[in-house]
Amino acid sequence: MRARFKAKKRPGSGLPARRIISALRNTRRLSQFAFFFLFMFLLVRTEFRGSFAGGATVRMPYPVEAFLLADPFVALMTFLSTHAVYRALWWSLGMVALTLLFGRVFCGWICPFGTLHHFFAWLFPNPGGATTGARRVRANMTHDYQNAKYYLLGAFLVAAVCGSAIGGLFDPICVCVRAIGLGVLPALNYISGRSLDAVSQTNVHVLQTTTDATRDALVATVLQPKQYFFHQTWIIGGLLFVVLLANRWIPRFWCRVLCPLGATLGLIARNALVGMEKDHSKCTDCNLCLVDCQGADSPQGGVKWRRDECHVCLNCETACPEDVIKFRWLPNRRSSTLTQTDMDRRKTLVTALAGAAVLPMARTSDTLDANYYDRLIRPPGSVAERDFMERCIRCAECMKVCPNNALHPAFLESGIEGLWTPVLIPRIGYCEPTCVLCGQVCPTGAIQKITEEQKLGNPVRRVEAIKIGTAFYDHGRCLPWSMATPCIVCEEFCPTSPKAIWVEEVDVPDRNGQLVHVQRPHVDPKLCIGCGACEKVCPVQDRPAVYVTSVGESRSKTNVILLETSNYNR
Repeated sequence: MRARFKAKKRPGSGLPARRIISALRNTRRLSQFAFFFLFMFLLVRTEFRGSFAGGATVRMPYPVEAFLLADPFVALMTFLSTHAVYRALWWSLGMVALTLLFGRVFCGWICPFGTLHHFFAWLFPNPGGATTGARRVRANMTHDYQNAKYYLLGAFLVAAVCGSAIGGLFDPICVCVRAIGLGVLPALNYISGRSLDAVSQTNVHVLQTTTDATRDALVATVLQPKQYFFHQTWIIGGLLFVVLLANRWIPRFWCRVLCPLGATLGLIARNALVGMEKDHSKCTDCNLCLVDCQGADSPQGGVKWRRDECHVCLNCETACPEDVIKFRWLPNRRSSTLTQTDMDRRKTLVTALAGAAVLPMARTSDTLDANYYDRLIRPPGSVAERDFMERCIRCAECMKVCPNNALHPAFLESGIEGLWTPVLIPRIGYCEPTCVLCGQVCPTGAIQKITEEQKLGNPVRRVEAIKIGTAFYDHGRCLPWSMATPCIVCEEFCPTSPKAIWVEEVDVPDRNGQLVHVQRPHVDPKLCIGCGACEKVCPVQDRPAVYVTSVGESRSKTNVILLETSNYNR
């Protein structure tokens, strides 16, 4: 029996909800707020607020990657692509156990991205003006488009089997970190900074004092100590805006339609010990259970409940006036629960083939072996590029934690497969020699955890420094080389010991024939680690006179400077 679209008012003689269910619903609301606050706290605290003075090794005091470590989709995807589960990703088994007990409680009680969509669906209700009317009932009924996330899950898992963790583009925790950390927070920091600067420029002493105190308090708690900029942020932020706006037409749009993590948990939740029982004979088709249903899981009488879609929000039982719905341990599934997802076999096959086709199509157009983009510089400790694509989930944790704003989301620098993977842009920020934070927060081992000694090397212990690239000079733009102008900024800032940049003392004539003493810089490729400090500080604006490429990186056995190959050393 199909439920009618018309929503009725709660009958005056309706039975009140069980106290335990009402209490659990209120607890769920507190849980959503608490976990979202925790997520934002960890996200904000990834800003580095210390000092590199004294050469002390920098460490992140908070487990900023905690939500990703408990993500079963990330664990499953990386297991299929690498045939191993990386370190703390075993924590995701705890989420699997929780789902087997209670169903998709992560989606309804914990997920920060789900909470964000829940809030925006409430803030911008379905157009039509009726907050509890037929439009909301229709929007919260089960629809065929909810199967899209299962097709996406299948495609991403097949791609993982073929060797690509591209599914991280759609993981909700990755999306949340990437969009808020790289887009929203820097934008808020920009707006706050400009606003405070405008007030501080007034001649009113009280306003200036208040502004300074406010700025100090914000920097100590939520704002970044300096303004950060990220490559292609407008695309990432724009996509976040689009998916949040979609809640106006489809409540919890991402959760119902696109989320591969929700699909993973939905498949696990089919065998959960806690579930719904419905007494269909008591249902009066009032549809109150559908008004605030978060999962669109068919809680109404006369139809079977979609266990895999339920977020366990408990709104349906608290709203039901006829005692039709009850959540209990080991419910009777025969009359109440739909145990199979209604998916089209042809669509499933097509999506699986699409997932398998991603790798050859991406790599034959922009192959990893061709090394066509020389400025593709990965973070220190990164594994080889092919292994990197198997592990990197595009979570942006490494970019968010980088103190010098050196790491940015790639666009097409490494092909479509490398979209939003981390790439170092030295002109914006260089790699701090004593910093190893990016490896500490990487949840999948795409960037390995390294020590400061491993990064900088130790000749006494015969530990070679990790190279991420090599610096080169454009003599046509270098001041001492082309314009007879003294400059040694790059040599002064070179952090290696001994310095990878050395200078040649020469006297060159200017246009009047007068000799000018200059120091022409050179690079020792054996000492250069590719940190990019020289490129960052080069005083030649627009395109610097010294630049870093990925050639000579430690992680690759083929991307080497020509004279280092065995054919030339024989």
